[in-house]
Amino acid sequence: MTSAAASLTDLAGLPFAKGHGTGNDFVLVADPESRHDVSAAHVAALCDRHQGIGGDGFIRAVRTRDLPEAADLAAAHPEAEWFMDYRNSDGSIAEMCGNGVRVFVHFLLDQGLTELNDGDVLPVGTRAGLKLVTRSDNGYAVDMGTWRFTFPGKAAERALDSLVETGGIEAGRPGLSVDMGNPHTVVALSDAGELERARLHDIPVVEPLPPHGTNVEYVLPAEPLVQDGVGRIRIRIHERGVGETQSCGTGACAAVVATRHWSGGVPAERWDVEVPGGVVTVKFLTGTEGEERVELSGPAVIVAHGVLG
Repeated sequence: MTSAAASLTDLAGLPFAKGHGTGNDFVLVADPESRHDVSAAHVAALCDRHQGIGGDGFIRAVRTRDLPEAADLAAAHPEAEWFMDYRNSDGSIAEMCGNGVRVFVHFLLDQGLTELNDGDVLPVGTRAGLKLVTRSDNGYAVDMGTWRFTFPGKAAERALDSLVETGGIEAGRPGLSVDMGNPHTVVALSDAGELERARLHDIPVVEPLPPHGTNVEYVLPAEPLVQDGVGRIRIRIHERGVGETQSCGTGACAAVVATRHWSGGVPAERWDVEVPGGVVTVKFLTGTEGEERVELSGPAVIVAHGVLG
């Protein structure tokens, strides 16, 4: 018996679902009272594409009040009944996943664990704080909260703060680091050939590296960048702890933040971001205290249900 199979036998009988948001795919389980001890080894085995179910990440639905690490969030936001316990495919813990939040809410609805009528807002607890989810024309919209530059001084002075070396691209390219509750470094490319040549299953070398590592997005702006009030970019993503993914919601947001900064703040009503798995939409919102917030919207799909054997 392989180590992956041995690990999964520990979870025998546990129901699961498989879902994705624009190709960013996840194994999902409902564990409302946090009764299951799902280890990093379990997650890696579940997400293994050859000997497990396969996925870019693992999502456990647990009531916020029943997760000890979420005690502060539960106290501050008792309205957030559900917490998205998200792990990367290698079992490492991640702060947030923009596509994952949409799929998480769709899973809660699929399981009959919550309701979300048109006009309603569902608060969701995450390790990056509270996220607010509503229905949208293209699926679900998530208020991702505020963003910030990881190295604000360099971002203001040069609009760049790091150097990124990538397999398949001859020379290192400058990047701009954006914190969306999880870390990102965004690199602008000059043509489609460069975007296609990048070997993103290899880990890019980023210097300086943000304290907790980083996801890396490679951006190809459309020409013109904004047309009829809609900004358009195309991206590929190397996701920390995973490799190349077909989509990354927080990465799409970070890529839009960086592209707008590089363009001098060109106005757009919305930004359509083409990822290998489809299209997600990013908008900038003004919060109640005047702060700028980012909204991400896109589809969520449940493709299968099963029980671990």
